Amino acid sequence: MDALPNLEIIASFGVGYDNIDTKAAKARNIRVTNTPDVLNDAVAELTIGLMIALARRIPRADQYVRRGKWPSASMPLFSELTGKTLGILGLGRIGKEIASRACAMKMRVVYHGRHRQLSEPHIYYDNLVDMARDSDWLVIIAPGGKGTERIVSRDVLTALGPKGMLVNVARGTLVDEPAMLELLQNGGSGGAALDVFENEPQVPQAFLTLDNVVLSPHRGSATVQTRDAMGAMLVANLEAHFAGEPLLSRVV
Repeated sequence: MDALPNLEIIASFGVGYDNIDTKAAKARNIRVTNTPDVLNDAVAELTIGLMIALARRIPRADQYVRRGKWPSASMPLFSELTGKTLGILGLGRIGKEIASRACAMKMRVVYHGRHRQLSEPHIYYDNLVDMARDSDWLVIIAPGGKGTERIVSRDVLTALGPKGMLVNVARGTLVDEPAMLELLQNGGSGGAALDVFENEPQVPQAFLTLDNVVLSPHRGSATVQTRDAMGAMLVANLEAHFAGEPLLSRVV
């Protein structure tokens, strides 16, 4: 911003804006926009996909067939989503879409966030450790930034337990990644499905050797129709700004 004295607007291609110094933008009277709502379904779909892939070890099963192991032995039995409790960290727009799909999968949904949402039928936990303790699955879909950095601490991961499953489709910085890796290695965690990482695109080598982990290269909104809609919203915000009209999705 200091290098661009005539900057008027920052239009972000995504719903998260933790990579933008919004306080500095506001101080300079620079508008900031993002692309909310249009990616809710795509991220929710991937979340459920990651959950099923982890529960049923679909990537492992694929490799089992490709490597010719099936004729010699059957794979072990794994788990399913039906009847399990899903704890959602961050019941925002995307979190609600995940909750809806999880209920359709016959899961019980609970959630933790800054505030209880009185209009939501799901049980609210004001303590994340308590929710993790009572959940079979923990899905992370809260915003990134200083306020949520490593909010999924070792205590939370330990409370989730040796059979607990973690799914992160938010930001890698929300999780204590070294603690998560250690617990995955020593049996303290049942498994993890990760679309985001602390220092992406760099992924700790140790993750690559674990068969209780499903890895994805930050693909939450990566569908043709969703990226088209995100691009259209970004351009519409720019057009509105330069036409002196109200912005579609103003952050600052």
